[in-house]
Amino acid sequence: MPILALETATEACSAALYLADGRIISRFEHAPRLQTQLLLPMVDDLLREAGITLQNLDAVAYSRGPGAFTGVRIAAAAAQGFAFGLNLPVLALSSLQVLAQHVHRLTGQDRVLALFDARMNEVYAGAYELHDGLMQPVLPDGLYAPQNLPLLPGGAWYLAGNGCNLRDGFPAHLQVKGEMADVHPHAWDLAVLANAAFQRGEAQDAEHALPVYLRDQVWQKLPGR
Repeated sequence: MPILALETATEACSAALYLADGRIISRFEHAPRLQTQLLLPMVDDLLREAGITLQNLDAVAYSRGPGAFTGVRIAAAAAQGFAFGLNLPVLALSSLQVLAQHVHRLTGQDRVLALFDARMNEVYAGAYELHDGLMQPVLPDGLYAPQNLPLLPGGAWYLAGNGCNLRDGFPAHLQVKGEMADVHPHAWDLAVLANAAFQRGEAQDAEHALPVYLRDQVWQKLPGR
């Protein structure tokens, strides 16, 4: 049951394969603005390592956003291309959830507030808590001014992502037990979440492989508009 996972929502680029025996293999590189050059060679490399072809895949997963506008589009477009070309279903997972899952894998933290710098003094934020080994949403992904982050339940949270760089503006009610600003979503963790979603029957047709921006009217906020 191989699932191909594609993640390009931030300055990093990664791809992973969830294999039929439960193993995960992956490639990751922090390479701003190079995702289009790196993603497909990563996929080819993973297929060679696994000894399978694209025709052996059962689904394609992608990190749907939010994140960098170009990066989010790259993974969605690649997933849709693979899915249409191979008649495969797609699995769309939140980039913030993927980050939270990655931070749990790195640190063991079970309550993560994932934060991306959305520019314009705003953050993309999603709060996730561990249930049965998977980080599940407590706060739906949203776009916030730092001072308007909502009250989160249950005490202190671990902050992750480059949105931590705006924490001086966070509200006083936000209890913080640690942070990791220099961390990015990773396709390994996307593959874990995607496999669970596939088992739950959440795969969709290829035409649903669309990016999620959260800020659709960005042009209205540009200087001079």
